[in-house]
Amino acid sequence: MKLKEYFPSFIQSFRLKGRDQAYFFEHKNILNVIVSLTAIESRLDKLHLVLKSIWDNNDIPKRIVLNLHPRFKNKLPPTLSELEGAHFEIHYTELDCPHAKLVPSLKRFSDDCIISCDDDLLYQKNWLKLLYEAHLKHPKAIITNQSRIISYDNAQHILPYTQWRTSYDASIQSDALLPIGSSGTLYPPSSLYHEVLNEELFLKLCPKADDLWFKMMSFLNKTDSILAENRAKPALPIIGSQQISLSSTNIKEDKNRVQWLALSKHFNVNRL
Repeated sequence: MKLKEYFPSFIQSFRLKGRDQAYFFEHKNILNVIVSLTAIESRLDKLHLVLKSIWDNNDIPKRIVLNLHPRFKNKLPPTLSELEGAHFEIHYTELDCPHAKLVPSLKRFSDDCIISCDDDLLYQKNWLKLLYEAHLKHPKAIITNQSRIISYDNAQHILPYTQWRTSYDASIQSDALLPIGSSGTLYPPSSLYHEVLNEELFLKLCPKADDLWFKMMSFLNKTDSILAENRAKPALPIIGSQQISLSSTNIKEDKNRVQWLALSKHFNVNRL
């Protein structure tokens, strides 16, 4: 978490904590989209802030679905369980990996647009609305708020993940554009290859890299991935939620590159 993010994160968290539940659902425009996420145990106590940040808008999803392993059933804080109802559902799944943010919801809501998000971020004003508006312009494409470009050297060898440059240009059209799920990525129905639900395979090839799995599934399905032209301000990390970070481990140890190589070899993809 960056120093400049502490104060705005504190202010937004304080404001969201002070809102009663009814405030988030009165006089709202319900968008035909489902928001799907998973969580690790250390973040359950502050997860209600993630949900409230999404609802703290004029436009909200028809449902937020939290996919959790059954071992968390008796560990839910009241701040989270009291939110269950028409707008929020906790779905228990034996899947216990980052792919749980999306895979169980793909099974259950195959005809819906699904937006993935993370369990440690405060989403900003119009986050959902802007993603959905981009979807209406490009209804067949996967829409993301953040992306990198999967990069190769002159010999066609995959470069380390730290050299996959971040893309800020929404005009870039490239098969190598990798959506980063934490900032919000919208998946329209039937946008992913049929193997996307193959738990045995993704746990073998990329057990810690759900974004890479979904990228390969979109590429094999010939679905475009697009960086949204109009994007909300970047989400803010929740104070105290960053002690455990899968993404930093993947980056520091270059595990993203290793897992992309495994995917490429299995599916016989030389480069994008």
